[in-house]
Amino acid sequence: MKRSIILLALLACIAVPTFAAPAPSKVVANQSIASRTADLAVVHDVVANEQVAAVLAAHGFTQEQVNTRIAQLSNHDLHQLAQNLNQVQAAGLTHQQWTLIGIGALAAIILAIVL
Repeated sequence: MKRSIILLALLACIAVPTFAAPAPSKVVANQSIASRTADLAVVHDVVANEQVAAVLAAHGFTQEQVNTRIAQLSNHDLHQLAQNLNQVQAAGLTHQQWTLIGIGALAAIILAIVL
């Protein structure tokens, strides 16, 4: 009796069809047109900067290519880019970093001489 109940329950579980549905890889926030326009304005302001435009041109990108690629970004990616632009730093070291490297090198030379 117990075996038949377990067998019946097992068959019931197996008989239920299961279907997998596609799941999005990113959560896309419901972004209004005004919000997308504001994000586009922020990104375009940065890309229009002389120094940024010069670096992009040095890497072979025209302003039209950059604008086209920005326009192709999803709402989520565009919003992330606009929010994180203040964290993007130019390549190279700052004056303060060079000063600290110099102090460290000088300290290493003094220690090498003393020891």
